[in-house]
Amino acid sequence: MKPLITGIHHITAIAGNPQQNIDFYTGILGLRLVKKTINFDAADVYHFYFGDELGRPGTVFTTFPFTGARKGAKGTGELTYTAFSVGQNSLDYWIERLKKFGVSVSDVQTRFGDQLIRFEDHDSMGIELVANDADDRPGWTYGHIPAEHSIRGFFGATLNLQSKELTEQLLTRHMDYKVIGQEGDRFRYGTKGKPGDIVDIVVNQNGRRGTQSAGTVHHIAFRTANAASQLAVQKVLMDNGYGVTEVKDRNYFTSIYFREPGGVLFEVATDGPGFAIDEDEAHLGELIKLPEWAEPSRERIEKSLTPVKLDFESYV
Repeated sequence: MKPLITGIHHITAIAGNPQQNIDFYTGILGLRLVKKTINFDAADVYHFYFGDELGRPGTVFTTFPFTGARKGAKGTGELTYTAFSVGQNSLDYWIERLKKFGVSVSDVQTRFGDQLIRFEDHDSMGIELVANDADDRPGWTYGHIPAEHSIRGFFGATLNLQSKELTEQLLTRHMDYKVIGQEGDRFRYGTKGKPGDIVDIVVNQNGRRGTQSAGTVHHIAFRTANAASQLAVQKVLMDNGYGVTEVKDRNYFTSIYFREPGGVLFEVATDGPGFAIDEDEAHLGELIKLPEWAEPSRERIEKSLTPVKLDFESYV
């Protein structure tokens, strides 16, 4: 029987200034802006999608940028660090590049045999770059970052929880994850244990609850193949007492949502139809794309959104 869940689909964060958000993720990190749209649940707020060339599942970091949003605070009940995958010999390049643009970066650390660096974006969003030779996905670059050092997609994500037992049961009994290992208070899980499907739980029994706002993760989405497998996941979760939403149409995929026992918002999203359904692949992210129900309000919506531009040339 094929697994219903195959790894991470996307991770969505709350951000502040929209232009700074685009500058950091396209300019400094070199991800492709594959879609400019709106938060389908709050039409006066952007929703940016950053990923590889086509925004393939497992590569897409998305943001809801709110101009003037106060900073959130990392804590328990949250996804605190998003890890991206880079080449085995890329950390020196990234340390130099991040420092060039004034980003404070950690010393090289080792975790489960892989080397990584840790830093924060302009909103204090926690990010890691994990160097490895197990990722054969091609990275994306606008040309200002060498292809061999480009980000290839997610490596994994860290959940900061007060306890792990109930979340571990959810992952391993109902979401096709397996226990991989433990280092201290960090416990690792994966569907196959490869870049793009790793979930770490860091247990912080006495930790303070996080405060969600700019610089914190709103939710993590897991991959499922199609509508049929999504409904199967929904049934499994409902049969086991999880409060799961109805299927929601997000244009580029469909989604269901629920809270895992530690408090993190989980989503299960379909792999398709993808981001090229309303833009040519060569021009992804160039226009503000709206769902059909929002088109009659386009003029009002566009007036409410801060104008932004793509300016990766300033980050060579």
